[in-house]
Amino acid sequence: MTSTDFVSQGPPPGGLFFSGVEMVSSDGNLTIRPADLGDFDAVSALFDYLNPKDVHADDLLKRKTFERLIKHPGLTVLIASIDAVPVGSCTLVVVPNMTRGCAPYALIENVVTHKDRRGLGIGKKVLSEAIRLAWQAGCFKIMLMSGADNAKAHKFYESLGFKTSKRGFELRAEGYPKRELT
Repeated sequence: MTSTDFVSQGPPPGGLFFSGVEMVSSDGNLTIRPADLGDFDAVSALFDYLNPKDVHADDLLKRKTFERLIKHPGLTVLIASIDAVPVGSCTLVVVPNMTRGCAPYALIENVVTHKDRRGLGIGKKVLSEAIRLAWQAGCFKIMLMSGADNAKAHKFYESLGFKTSKRGFELRAEGYPKRELT
């Protein structure tokens, strides 16, 4: 699908959601699919592995926020499960764009694998699916940010084809500390 097709026809049928791709890994049956409202507990637990010292929110606020995420146009939370047990996730956001022939761009955020399942290729498969979906949506680029000191993550992203081509900047609100590497 070209960017012109995306503009005239909209995103692929079903938006960015897809029917699920089952892959067999050396650790059992791996399924990657868009998260739904029933995945709140699993995604919330995975995010605890992402940043154990993160600012916490009460359960009701987290549930309402998760519902907003799931329903947000252009946003897909992918969840990877082995034998129906969630083991990884990432968030893909496709953003409409007025430049580059109106081709959208994608952002990937909150990439996480369960701490006991790291190093098995789960993160690579989840990100590969996010990348595939972004290209399918007609994106002209895919961006993600990683902590400046997180050399292990940098090597991982580079193995998927990402390159350090720009310099990232952020403004962080008070009370939201930088993620500590584990």
